Amino acid sequence: MASRADNLASNLSFANFSKATELKNRIWFTIGALIVFRFLSFVPLPGVNPAALQNLTDQARGGILDMFNTFTGGSLERMSLIALGVMPYITASIVIQLAASLHPTLAALKKEGATGRQKLNQYTRYGTVFLCAIQGWFLASGLESFAAANGLQAVVDPGVMFRIVAVISLIGGTMFLLWLGEQITSRGIGNGVSLIIMAGIVAQFPTFASNLFEGGRTGNITAPVIAAFIAMVVILILIICFFERAQRRLLIQYPKRATARGMMQADRSHLPLKLNTAGVIPPIFASSLLLLPLTITQFAGNSLDTDSSGGAFLQQMLQYLGQGQPLYLALYAIGIIFFCFFYTAVVFNPEDTAENLKKNGGFIPGIRPGKRTADYLDYVLTRITVVGAIYLTLVCIIPEWAIGQLGVPIFLGGTSLLIVVNVTVDTISQIQSHLLAHQYGDLIKKAKLKGRMR
Repeated sequence: MASRADNLASNLSFANFSKATELKNRIWFTIGALIVFRFLSFVPLPGVNPAALQNLTDQARGGILDMFNTFTGGSLERMSLIALGVMPYITASIVIQLAASLHPTLAALKKEGATGRQKLNQYTRYGTVFLCAIQGWFLASGLESFAAANGLQAVVDPGVMFRIVAVISLIGGTMFLLWLGEQITSRGIGNGVSLIIMAGIVAQFPTFASNLFEGGRTGNITAPVIAAFIAMVVILILIICFFERAQRRLLIQYPKRATARGMMQADRSHLPLKLNTAGVIPPIFASSLLLLPLTITQFAGNSLDTDSSGGAFLQQMLQYLGQGQPLYLALYAIGIIFFCFFYTAVVFNPEDTAENLKKNGGFIPGIRPGKRTADYLDYVLTRITVVGAIYLTLVCIIPEWAIGQLGVPIFLGGTSLLIVVNVTVDTISQIQSHLLAHQYGDLIKKAKLKGRMR
């Protein structure tokens, strides 16, 4: 039965796409929600002077600010209502998941099923509001001081009232994005939060291409460098597609079953373990923990006097943590590797899988059911997670280093391509699943009609 489903899925085409009305509605809803997201990225915070802000961002361009803009679709440099994006939610999710692994009360909630997950999601939203308030306050105060230090008035009426309004607006923008992401997940196609992040990155692609070819036209970037950059992007996409589909398939044996016609052949199946079980979550988590504090630090560092000890220290730290710098790459790699193992342990529980196999009579040949199976699954999963963590680290780190070496002023690294390719593959897989379900539904209807005619 599984082989028939695999063959049907492999031979599935989009010929019957026009008949899948529900799927088309889901796709149109997703597109409409992403258009709303892009409109919001151009709505500035109340009290911000757009012209002065443009001059300010031109002076502060480079480094962490441009890297964070890649994930927010340019919302940060425009100081829009969604300047913080969904990064506070991701950071709060990290904290809650870490706490659920360490705190007994939260660990008990995690085991309660849907009710416990709903409670943890509620705590995550509370944490998101708290982080938005802190980050929004520092962002608003940093904008005021940074503009004043550069002789510009990016804020029409600076003061406490502007900061309060900015914090409330940023909290509302982030929470609206979370609601929009939930609506995409439930009524659209794909994971809503991941699609919002991907839409922000894709929205920057025209800017990336324009900067690249403009640099070639003016002579700042040579033709071999442009060719090497394009070749690196193509090779990177092929590597990501290969490793994201790589699996370790464990043979599962089921005992023979007695039926009215006699003994049946023993059933066999496979338990697929993805090489990259954590998906795109580790780079997103590592980026959210690293980029946003560095962005606020950049505002604070530029607003301080470089002759003072505090300003000089912050400026030196920003230089060490610039794109392609060893310290930044080391911290980023450590974060990716840690979250690879952490999130894999969150999404895949060997004990539960072994128990489910035992209840259904399945076993791995040569491995005893129960604890021995759980230990074997944990052993195999750890080994392939090591390979997956190395793959993610290299894909995210090497392009960052190469772009710095090539001298290309484009902040399109492996992390951005990884998110775009991974989310695109996942969305296409969900579209194919809907088409497959629709095709099965048509087959069942035809079978019922034939049965009635007989």
